[in-house]
Amino acid sequence: MMRLLSIILAVALTTVSANAGELTGTLQKVKETNKIILGIQEASVPFSYLDGDQKAVGYAVDICMRIVDAVKREINVSNVTVETLPVTSSNRIPLMMNGTVDLVCSSTTNNVDRQRQVSFTNSHFLSATRFATRKSDGIATIDQLKGKPVVAVSGSTNMVQLNQVNTARNLGITALAAKDQAEAFLMLETGRAAAYVLDDVQLAVVIARSKDPSAYRISEEALSKAEPYGIMLRKDDAPFKAVADRATADLYRSPDIEAIYKKWFEAPVPPNGLNFNTPMSAVLRNAFAHPSDSGDPGSYER
Repeated sequence: MMRLLSIILAVALTTVSANAGELTGTLQKVKETNKIILGIQEASVPFSYLDGDQKAVGYAVDICMRIVDAVKREINVSNVTVETLPVTSSNRIPLMMNGTVDLVCSSTTNNVDRQRQVSFTNSHFLSATRFATRKSDGIATIDQLKGKPVVAVSGSTNMVQLNQVNTARNLGITALAAKDQAEAFLMLETGRAAAYVLDDVQLAVVIARSKDPSAYRISEEALSKAEPYGIMLRKDDAPFKAVADRATADLYRSPDIEAIYKKWFEAPVPPNGLNFNTPMSAVLRNAFAHPSDSGDPGSYER
């Protein structure tokens, strides 16, 4: 009997060890530390920002929390400490690659170039790059920016697209780099920049938050196709990505995503109760029906 019990105990311990050993990468890290670290941007309203209590909130943060719940189920723990760490457009990829953050929950554009360094889960938003100007300046087209100072956030896809258009059309634009969205809009507001290049939904947000929203316009002409935003993950971590992909696909195919979207884009949001009145687009609704992590904007137009 003792010998039998010893054998059963040995088999049980071996099974536990084997199951524990199956975890790798981020899942293993979360299991061992009982902690997951979310990279958040402090002023990317309504995707990722700090509310009146300095708590990280937003549309992308809510989606990340669904991923956190899925991770807890995957590693079979009831509670995981969720920490947030501020990131910027310039440092979010390095901080992901060196293991400082586990998810970047913001308005990060998913493209082929970035996929060489990091991965993304299923896209949670689609937005085209446009520019905002002061109505009093009478600037409505890209060509009217010729020879003028134009600002974009340093390290952003918008800056890359601004430089591409500048070169392609030989416009002689002076591209100004801001550290974040708040600084960039201040440069437009104070006249240091004639235009501010950013994703259209985010331009709607910064204008709604301004002292005089009626003083600004968003261009009809776009500098890009509608591009996907994704929650950023470490590259070559297939088990963790599989969990995130399942969690987001399930969410996007459920009624919950409609409620989360309306909460942040069609209702008053904290801390000031602004409503951005941005209904879900047809292209985004289609993307939710067919979840994808593609970095090709054209793939979402089919």
